[in-house]
Amino acid sequence: MPNEGIIKKTTGEMVSQNTKPKTLNDYIKSMEGEISKALPSVITPERFTRMTLTAVRTTPGLAQCEPMSFLAAMMSAAQLGLEPNTPLGQAYILPYRNNKAGISEVQFQIGYKGLIDLAYRSGEVELVQAQCVYENDTFECEYGIEPKLKHIPADRDRGELVKVYAMFRTKSGGYGFEVMSVDDIKKHAQKYSKSFNSSYSPWKTSFEEMAKKTVLKRVLKYAPLKSDFVRAITQDSMVKHEISDDMYTVSGENTEFIDTATADINEETGEVL
Repeated sequence: MPNEGIIKKTTGEMVSQNTKPKTLNDYIKSMEGEISKALPSVITPERFTRMTLTAVRTTPGLAQCEPMSFLAAMMSAAQLGLEPNTPLGQAYILPYRNNKAGISEVQFQIGYKGLIDLAYRSGEVELVQAQCVYENDTFECEYGIEPKLKHIPADRDRGELVKVYAMFRTKSGGYGFEVMSVDDIKKHAQKYSKSFNSSYSPWKTSFEEMAKKTVLKRVLKYAPLKSDFVRAITQDSMVKHEISDDMYTVSGENTEFIDTATADINEETGEVL
């Protein structure tokens, strides 16, 4: 690709021509030109740069992470048109400790609101939702030949979180829904998420959002979405160390979902090492 060599050459020159270590802010500012080429029209380069600089200031640990993984996470967010680390909750750029390599890296995560946004962009669905159910809500769920889903939130004192569900309805009238209990979600996260036990993990800081995302990813497997959506969600929870004008072509490591049959697991705590 014509721009890929330019990007790699630029980052190489930054390291070779300057003996003084570059900060993440330096890397971000030096890559503004390349980032602008990947941004969709709805996000200006100036706005995106401000968001990423803010992420460094407000997210503990990012400044100590490996710079190229940070730039790769930025570029992934840019090409998906998702705003990272903002109140919109579309995407997150988070520190991730790679114990095997002995370094801190940056993980790109799609938020549940980002998943919804990407699903709508596909043009195939007219409604996508994820909702929390609390113990004092009225909730009915039936699967089978005539599936049924009914949820009436309590007016007040809704109680503790007990279930999370997600649903979609297509423009042609088709629909689907998925329901998971809080216990099932926690078991799923502990089994498959490398970052579940991390103090930086969104499972610790934003459990309801991560729960909604988990159920959404399950139900959207059955939605008739275009291949662009499928390609987009493969970028979720990835750590990459190269940047390109097409981040889909850059290989990386999925740091969220793991194969427990081959993972190195602490038998006493269940933590993935």
